[in-house]
Amino acid sequence: MSGGTRVAVVTGGGSGIGRATCARLSEDGFALAVIDLVPPPTADPGDLALTADVGDAAAVEDAVGAVLARFGRIDVLVNNAGTTGGPAATVCHETPVADLDRVLATNVRGPFLCSRAVLPTMLAHGAGHVITVASSAGIAAFPGRCAYTASKGAALMFAKALALDYAAAGIRSNAVCPGFVRTPMTQWRLDVPELAAQVEANIPLGRVAEPDEVADAISVLASGRMGYMTGHALVVDGGWTAR
Repeated sequence: MSGGTRVAVVTGGGSGIGRATCARLSEDGFALAVIDLVPPPTADPGDLALTADVGDAAAVEDAVGAVLARFGRIDVLVNNAGTTGGPAATVCHETPVADLDRVLATNVRGPFLCSRAVLPTMLAHGAGHVITVASSAGIAAFPGRCAYTASKGAALMFAKALALDYAAAGIRSNAVCPGFVRTPMTQWRLDVPELAAQVEANIPLGRVAEPDEVADAISVLASGRMGYMTGHALVVDGGWTAR
């Protein structure tokens, strides 16, 4: 790897927003380490594909160690891995505690563990950018998704906390807050015409986002062109939170 090549780690990079982000960052010239629960595909033979549960501290440390052994540095971390918790994770009194724990482990503990593992190398280099994929649900609550909404609010505030704590060290932290995006997690709803119509009726632009559109926002942040931005929530939701 040439000395000028930047390295990005993308969690949940095997599908949906993560996969689109990997493709976009590869086009932007990043060397990639892709982390997912199953071995994720990589577009470039020089990229690194790793299997890890972002909620498992030891697995995250091992994965980051493998990235540093291959590339020697990490310039950008994209905390993208996430889960809605499945159909049972609905209103508070009906959500099983196990489902809440699963959502928090992925959506809150995951960004914490991944950032915690990556920050020492960013500190050593005096630069870095942590980009956390939160959600517009972290700004305005989604009905019937208590655990998910709570977790994404926490993920957004976590990104802001990192921004404050590490700005003086040259490390920035921002969040991207998508609205409804066409991914494997949401396709079941979009495949039902009545449910899809309900979703689209609440979006001023009248349609759900495609993963590439969220990847575009992540790409802009990762590029460094907005170098004065930290602690920000970049909302990509078709106007949903503007209502």
